[in-house]
Amino acid sequence: MVKSIVRIGQIRQRIAGAARLLVLVLLVLPTFSLQPAVAALPASLQGEPLPTLAPMLERTLAAVVNVSTVTHIAVADHPLLRDPFFRHFFEVPRQQQESNSLGSGVIVDAERGVVLTNHHVIAKADSIRVTLQDGRTLDAELIGADPETDVAVLQLPTQGLPADTLKAISLADSDALRVGDFVVAIGNPFGLKQTVTSGIVSGLGRSGLGIEGYENFIQTDASINPGNSGGPLVNLRGELVGINTAILAPGGGNIGIGFAIPSNMARAVMDQILRHGQVQRGEFGVSVQDLTPELAAALGAEGRTGPVVTTVEPDSAAAEAGLREGDLILSLDGRPVGGTADIRTRFGLLPVGTRVTLEVLRNGRTLTLKGRIADPYRGFVPGERLSPSLRGALLGEGEKGEDAVHVGTVTAESPAWESGLREGDRILSANRVRIKGLKDLKRELHEGGGLYSLHIQRGDRLILLSRR
Repeated sequence: MVKSIVRIGQIRQRIAGAARLLVLVLLVLPTFSLQPAVAALPASLQGEPLPTLAPMLERTLAAVVNVSTVTHIAVADHPLLRDPFFRHFFEVPRQQQESNSLGSGVIVDAERGVVLTNHHVIAKADSIRVTLQDGRTLDAELIGADPETDVAVLQLPTQGLPADTLKAISLADSDALRVGDFVVAIGNPFGLKQTVTSGIVSGLGRSGLGIEGYENFIQTDASINPGNSGGPLVNLRGELVGINTAILAPGGGNIGIGFAIPSNMARAVMDQILRHGQVQRGEFGVSVQDLTPELAAALGAEGRTGPVVTTVEPDSAAAEAGLREGDLILSLDGRPVGGTADIRTRFGLLPVGTRVTLEVLRNGRTLTLKGRIADPYRGFVPGERLSPSLRGALLGEGEKGEDAVHVGTVTAESPAWESGLREGDRILSANRVRIKGLKDLKRELHEGGGLYSLHIQRGDRLILLSRR
């Protein structure tokens, strides 16, 4: 069976003739009375008020916003028109097509105008606008986004707005969720504003879907559709427990299997973005695998759960903490660890320098180990130290005996980014001259009069980057 995972954040709108036709079918029943027949539920039943979500929603809906973006896409034209000299000489403007999308978001800090949404809702957008419940539309600024978790943080202007214009929602502890808890999804599916659907938590800790780099989804049967992405999943108290992100849609439609990013994960990412403008992930230097019945028997860990340590990198934070191959990790900071996906996600959300406490099982004994999340780019230098063309990148020496320069983080839209460099690249040569390390790269860029080309390795591919 082929799974079809659909991100449900963006509705692409094409305006050509009649934009779309909404057909409402009315079922007319015969009536035999001259008086209008009015059917309504009683306000109470046997003296008790009927259960309703209306009071909670009245407090919550004001925090849910519509997110609309505009993206300009270059239109392919005749090869002759792509020549920069020809375009400049004949003053030919580059043809562009405008693409619009719709999604949802939720205000989590009214005083600062902070809005949470999905990265894929605003990815590559040239402008972002947020529409409030009262119809007011504001230009939003992108503070930062993390594609690995699909979380983005926007900021709305607060100056000049009447008091209490922005309403925020409080964040709940998503770790306290249980399968069977009632939840409500709110958003703007298919452009229908302020739509509410209800359901339960169908599953927790869903991973392996291949949607994001770090997955720990809440699964729900609350109906989620295109346009819901970035909107809140709330509990019956109106507290945010998740950010609606994707659906499982084998036939292209909703079948009652939706996924939301837990509020604790969204909060951890948001805090780093607000503090640093991006997520600064550290490293621990350990590889793990899931515990199998055979491994459990060999380790004397029957009835236990958690990942088994397979590799500890020398001189890493894990080695300094005292981890060894064969250790079974039982808990991280006092919380049980479910498996490899769980611990990878939790390590991936910890900032550099965070102290951690691990409980492990070793040779039948339970041990407590303490460590600190390390900086994966310690020893790297800013690219501008080598050349203005590499500003925005962190560069480091290759492994021992390796002739290459490693590329660390690369700031979007920086000169290094415009040169084509991305995090994880390995620079093999500059200006067609083979380099061994940072000194060679700096010398070549200085003596060669600047950066003209880079030969890099990206994964299994060799790529030649050239600057015009």
